[in-house]
Amino acid sequence: MDSGRGAGREGGKFCYLATVIDLASRRLAGWVIADHMRAGLVTDALAAAIRTRGSLAGSIMHTDHEAQYTSRTFAQACTSAGVRQSMRAVRSSPDNALAESFNATFKRETLQGRKSWPTEREARLDAFRWLHRYNTRRRHSRLGKRSPIAFEDTFHHTPTTLAQAT
Repeated sequence: MDSGRGAGREGGKFCYLATVIDLASRRLAGWVIADHMRAGLVTDALAAAIRTRGSLAGSIMHTDHEAQYTSRTFAQACTSAGVRQSMRAVRSSPDNALAESFNATFKRETLQGRKSWPTEREARLDAFRWLHRYNTRRRHSRLGKRSPIAFEDTFHHTPTTLAQAT
């Protein structure tokens, strides 16, 4: 899993997006938008990913060294979820590269040349639309030109025949 934060401006204040991305499928497993960058932002994104996946036990969470990720609160949330934290040296971004790339693309494609959104509601709606499209329709070359959810669906085989009732 890779985790990151992005910021955008709406109606004169900043909004922050925290994400949890599955490195294998590129699926955005959890995300939260808030008007702060406290530890609760990233623990809420982790909780959203747990709700999506059912469990993250055994996962490794790659993050940077920002205060939210080095906080005791986030460490406890990871421990209770069975997630191991992974952080490289300060100013070394390879482990967090996917999140950085994701955030740059999100900002570029949602802002589309604007500096901000007129209202918080519009910012949240644009974010939701883009995030939904990212998981369901955006094709990734690394996934064989499939969306993250379509890629995951290839691993969840369903039987082609009905099981006999007993």
